[in-house]
Amino acid sequence: MTITLARRTAAEFLGSFLLTATVVGSGILASRLANGNDAVALLGNTAATGAMLFVLITALGPISGAHFNPAVTLIMALKRELSAMEAAAYAVAQVIGCIFGAWLAHFMFELPLLQTSTHVRAGLPQVASEAAATFALVFTILFVSRWRAGAVPAAVALVITSGYWWTASTSFANPAITVARALSDTFAGVRPEDVPGFIAGQLAGALLAWGAAIGLLPREQHT
Repeated sequence: MTITLARRTAAEFLGSFLLTATVVGSGILASRLANGNDAVALLGNTAATGAMLFVLITALGPISGAHFNPAVTLIMALKRELSAMEAAAYAVAQVIGCIFGAWLAHFMFELPLLQTSTHVRAGLPQVASEAAATFALVFTILFVSRWRAGAVPAAVALVITSGYWWTASTSFANPAITVARALSDTFAGVRPEDVPGFIAGQLAGALLAWGAAIGLLPREQHT
């Protein structure tokens, strides 16, 4: 069955919207309930994000591939699974969906809709963390889909869940959600001036993972 680009793009918008609402909303609630304990707040934020990722990828993967992430879409375009036009449509839907998801979280928790984050995440170690986190994410997608496609939802949920704790940046690993989190002055936020470094690291990590797949996976996977 052929699924139209409009439906696939709508699925990317919806998944990005719900994922970001989960990330930002759970961060707000977790920080309120943790009473200043950032470790407890991060644990709550992590659990909600991992759980929602599994559900969204399982539900929307058969429609659009469930990228919800321009870095993932870029790699799929380089693999010629998407045309340039399709990739651009996906990326636009992802960014808009993520921004709307952050606004929904603000509305639900009675915060100003329009915000700018003041959460400092600056420096080369943070950029390197995003490169590592995105490498791990794209590596997971490319390799697990090759050997056990049905395990991809769980694998992606697990790699993001672990990334919250082993990377210094808490594993954004997604340019679209990075933009949205710059518009949220909450637990999950990132200053706008730190966004370019994050995105550069994310794209570099995605490309490195693609290179690893080219080098290690059977050739027919990339033709």
